[in-house]
Amino acid sequence: MKNRQTRELAVCGFEAVKALADRHPERIERLFFNQDRARFFGAACKALASSRRLYRMVEADAELEKLSQSVHHQGVVAMIREPEPRRLDTDILRAWHEAHERVFALDRVGNANNLGAIVRSAAFFGVGKIVIGDDDDQAEITTSAYRVAQGGMEFVEIWRAPSAAWLVAASAGKMTRIGADHRARNRLRDLPELVEQGEGVLVVLGNEETGLSPEVKASCDHLVRIPGTGDVESLNVAQAATLFLYELASL
Repeated sequence: MKNRQTRELAVCGFEAVKALADRHPERIERLFFNQDRARFFGAACKALASSRRLYRMVEADAELEKLSQSVHHQGVVAMIREPEPRRLDTDILRAWHEAHERVFALDRVGNANNLGAIVRSAAFFGVGKIVIGDDDDQAEITTSAYRVAQGGMEFVEIWRAPSAAWLVAASAGKMTRIGADHRARNRLRDLPELVEQGEGVLVVLGNEETGLSPEVKASCDHLVRIPGTGDVESLNVAQAATLFLYELASL
């Protein structure tokens, strides 16, 4: 839940808050937990006390539910400043090219739970950069995205570009640009053959309903599909992302 007046975001879910407290306690503005979770956040409470920030054990879980607007708080809620993804520009893209980075981009993925699940998979496979667009139908970093990411937000850099189409166009000649498309000729297992050794790679996944935008699809160097039985047309975008992230990490 975002508080627009204070520009705060509630982070809830034990794994999400524990990873935040362990890696970036300085980002926590206020911390609330029930008695069962108190023993896990001693170090975070000391850090908060030293900078005169609030922490408190609540008397009832209803307070945590009110703070997070979720019954899935798992006994702890941290209030942080509303995250603002870093803005991507051509200089940063040039640096990614020189470092042969593996980058994952989302083209109007609209469900915050899907965004969180993709972040979790990216953290698991060590793909540390995800780019989202300014599009109105692109999911933002929300309480539910943090919770579903299960701590992955602390291990993945989320960047913002004007759009996936802008990113793909700006990456021409700098990275091999792969688009996920369930009608493509290339299969996921062909990915190593499509990317030269030591070359930077950009993989783009599209909207849950409509897939990649026509501009992105037309500009990608290669389109790749995940082959299945054909009984259903495609996987959920977060499931598809996990398979692409696995292959991307192994390149």
